[in-house]
Order: sequence, then C-alpha cells, then structure tokens
Amino acid sequence: MPSKAIPWLKVLVHGLCLLPFMKLVMMYRAGTLVALADPVQFLTHFTGDWALWILLLDLAITPVRRLSPKLAWLIRLRRMVGLYSFFYATLHLLVYVFLFSGYDVPSAMDGLKAGHWGEPFHQLALVWPSMWDDVLKRRFIQVGLLAWVLLLALAVTSPQRVLRWMGGKRWQKLHRMVYVAAFAAVVHFWWLVKAGVREPWKVTAVLAVLLLARLLWWARQRRKKAAPVFRTA
Repeated sequence: MPSKAIPWLKVLVHGLCLLPFMKLVMMYRAGTLVALADPVQFLTHFTGDWALWILLLDLAITPVRRLSPKLAWLIRLRRMVGLYSFFYATLHLLVYVFLFSGYDVPSAMDGLKAGHWGEPFHQLALVWPSMWDDVLKRRFIQVGLLAWVLLLALAVTSPQRVLRWMGGKRWQKLHRMVYVAAFAAVVHFWWLVKAGVREPWKVTAVLAVLLLARLLWWARQRRKKAAPVFRTA
C-alpha cells in the first residue's frame, strides 16, 4: 500500500473504532439508553464486548501481515487499534466505578457546580470500601482488573519515544503481555456470565486460533534457526 494512503486509512480506522462509542452517545441523546430495562447492565456488556473484540482484532494484525509481504503496512495500525481496546476497557471499568458501585454521580456534579472540587473524590471515598470488598470477594473482578492494568501498561509504553527509552528487547518483552491481557479478559468474561451461558465461546475460539498461529510461527522460526546450513566450496 502506498505510504500516502496510510493517513487516510488511519482516519477510516479511527472512524470505525469510534462507531460503538458514537452509538452510545446517540442512544443517550435520544433517551433510548435510559429507557432500557437495565442501562447499567447494557453499558457493562457493551463496553466490555467491544474492548475484547477490538483487542482480538489487534492481536490478529501480526499473523495476518505475516501471510504476505504486501500486508506489512498493517503493522502501522496495530498501536492505534490497541489503544482503542484500552479506551473501551477503561469505559468498562468506569461504568463499574461510577454507575455500578453506588457512586453518587448527582452529588459529585452538584459539588463541582458549587465550586467544591473535592466532592467527586469524597464520593469516591464513600464507595471505596465496598468496591475494595468486591475486588477481594469476586474473582471475575480480580482477573478483569488484571487485564485492564496490563492494557494500561501497554498503552503508556506504546509511543515510539518510550520504545527508544526502554530498548527494543525490553519493550517487545513487555508488549507480549498483550496475550496475557487477552487471556485474562476472556476468563473475566467466562466468570462474569451465569453458569450455563456459553456466549463467551466465540471470543475464546478466536483467541485460541490466534495463540495457535503464534505458536506455529514460533515453532517455524525455531526450526529455521536449528536447520543446518550447507555451504559449497
């Protein structure tokens, strides 16, 4: 693909990745979000689903580009797609913090309007004990939080200047943790749904294929390195 086309392609990818968020904004403005039987539940699943699917899309970029040298340009989209996965994962976390935990959003907003800038933090302090209790008791929250922390580390270290500062090997080693984040996110999904619900099988199957592709590539590279080199005199 010509280099001149890459910026336009990035604009297209930005637009596609923002479509789910824009849908939420439109639902909120139209009043259809509030009219749902359980808006918080809808937001929780919607943001979590998109965070996971975009993360899997990000993981798919590397094996797909390896299919042909002509697809090498795909690597230039990987950072952007990964950051959008972190964006939706953060929205997923914020839904829990501000809507599911009992956080008093109206009081926090009223405090800000009155010039009490510490009110949002005061409201957070009020619900923090119950949130921490949830983390300690519910394993699906623990593994989901692990996935988010890993994505946070990858997002913070994604800029090129950080890569240069860390060095290529250390940076690459850290960013392989994206597979751990994806695995933790899938486990979070399984532990979140009720017993007997098989909805997470789709993301599980996609992740399994991506992990298998990486394993096969690794084995192929090992064989190449181990193969004897015959030289003619």
